Amino acid sequence: MLRTTMSLQVPWLFIPGNHDLDFDAASDADSLRTFRHHLGPDTFAWEEDAVTFIGLDDIIYRPGESPSYLGGLREDQFAFLQAYLPTVRRDRLLVIGVHIPFFEEGARGFRPADRERLFALLRDFPHVLLLSGHTHTQRHWYHDAATGWHGPRPLHEYNVGAACGAYWSGVKDAAGIPDSTMADGTPNGHARLRVQKGGEYTLSWHAARAKDDSGIGLHAPKVLRKGAYPAWGVYANVYMGEADTRVEYRVDGGEWKAMKRVEQPDPSLLVENMRDDLADALRGYDRSPEAEPSHHLWRGALPTDLAEGEHRVEVRAFDRWRGETTAHTSYRLQTATP
Repeated sequence: MLRTTMSLQVPWLFIPGNHDLDFDAASDADSLRTFRHHLGPDTFAWEEDAVTFIGLDDIIYRPGESPSYLGGLREDQFAFLQAYLPTVRRDRLLVIGVHIPFFEEGARGFRPADRERLFALLRDFPHVLLLSGHTHTQRHWYHDAATGWHGPRPLHEYNVGAACGAYWSGVKDAAGIPDSTMADGTPNGHARLRVQKGGEYTLSWHAARAKDDSGIGLHAPKVLRKGAYPAWGVYANVYMGEADTRVEYRVDGGEWKAMKRVEQPDPSLLVENMRDDLADALRGYDRSPEAEPSHHLWRGALPTDLAEGEHRVEVRAFDRWRGETTAHTSYRLQTATP
């Protein structure tokens, strides 16, 4: 990994995650010795002209306990933040990078008291972006009083999809690379953050092997019965979609109609799950992850009262950073006899 990242000849800031722990360590304090030896400090600040980055180890290792780790911050990290933050300019973007998401709950989630304590230190900064990983899915979260944020507007956390996707899972392509689609239907790839002066920023997700860069994955049935009740739909997985993202579709160049946001598994990944279930042998090194409800999935019912034959479906999404993006697919209507 180090040889590969060094070959890019760009600054590379490493933030530790649960897979970086020394599991033979006797305490949390010693759990990142290997990481620090090869990659540097687990807590740091990096300043550029228009942005300040702060990377924080938020893995609290608990050897011999269950769960063995959870999300939180150490006292020495709070001391660092209390000393450093007063020196940070407030007219530019402040990015806080961690591994376990701040919104994560449950036994391995982020400790609420630590989150509220951190948010109190960030409250007077007008331009803050939180970046997290860990989940191998992708979503946007806006913190408010319910999660301990008391700033003048909600605090944006972008939980970034994994470059490796769902590890080495799924059917391999012609080059021998597995599909590795994540459990929410997001393809593996990379995110891009662009920062402007004055604290403004844009975000985008770029799939590793997509035929285009629309940021939309479509699923629709191949054939429907002409005249059937329109109970079947086209699904649009808008990888950077948010709760208020506008997503529309039209058939054969007709009128644009709104699609409905639904929190359910991506049908394309469900198909792979079923194919894995029915296969007599592994279809790849490992099967695709079990599909889980996606936070960026939209549905539109497909009309069946059109002429027999092929029909083109267009989808457009209005990304708040990239503007309008489009994708298309098709389905066929067939006449059936009793």
